[in-house]
Amino acid sequence: MTIKKLRILAMLGILYLAFPFLAQAQTNSAFDRGSYINKTDTLAYRILFPKKFDPSKKYPLLIVLHGAGERGNDNDAQLKYGPKLFLNDSIRQNYPAIVVFPQCPNNSFWANVKIEQNTTGKYTFNFLEGGEPTTAMHALLGLVDQMLDKPFVNKKQVYIGGLSMGGMGTFEILRRKPNTFAAAFAICGGDNTNNVSKYAKKVPLWIFHGLKDSVVPFDHSQVVVDALKAAGADPKFTIYPNDDHNSWDDAFAEPQLLPWLFSHSK
Repeated sequence: MTIKKLRILAMLGILYLAFPFLAQAQTNSAFDRGSYINKTDTLAYRILFPKKFDPSKKYPLLIVLHGAGERGNDNDAQLKYGPKLFLNDSIRQNYPAIVVFPQCPNNSFWANVKIEQNTTGKYTFNFLEGGEPTTAMHALLGLVDQMLDKPFVNKKQVYIGGLSMGGMGTFEILRRKPNTFAAAFAICGGDNTNNVSKYAKKVPLWIFHGLKDSVVPFDHSQVVVDALKAAGADPKFTIYPNDDHNSWDDAFAEPQLLPWLFSHSK
């Protein structure tokens, strides 16, 4: 085999390996880039508008919060998990909505939680009761208010959900703005159970967690569900018995997730 042919085969191999990443980048390009800036608050986000968007109409708004691994300032990493669902043609046809993926900066966290790592690499999450919002949460609250001011957003159909750190952030923002959201979902998240009463009866919740989660223990969702029920709520709770931390793959594949979510209105 000639050196020229070897080079061609090597190039083809590189393109083959890179193709999934190139395809994802092209797909995610459907999400426009934006930034929320207000005084010291700055929060990058990506936004997907419905096909044939008409600014004279009103659309549901869905905010999706990513996990800790997707923090940064590139305004790209937060699209690692979830966008495929919202870019599905049938989903966009049946549930035309504005979908926003904000990006938490590297030096912040969506929720008020103290995290410790022991010598074996296991994490301990201590969720705080109350307290001032983190830098990222403060900016997120401002972004939500800014979106609600848009004439094309249906204020009766505002939803939020997230995975891992984003699941924790979902619970956090629900207690800070319990009257804003019509429904929410939280994947492998957690909260201080003393916070739950603030949103228990105000926001329908669907909670997901993998029973074998080795990063955020399953118990963090279980105690929230128990507290919600004790407060008079009736949350949906889906347990994936064989899932580790990436239970979001199964959660985003749930055929009833979006029908359930968009069925709720304030």
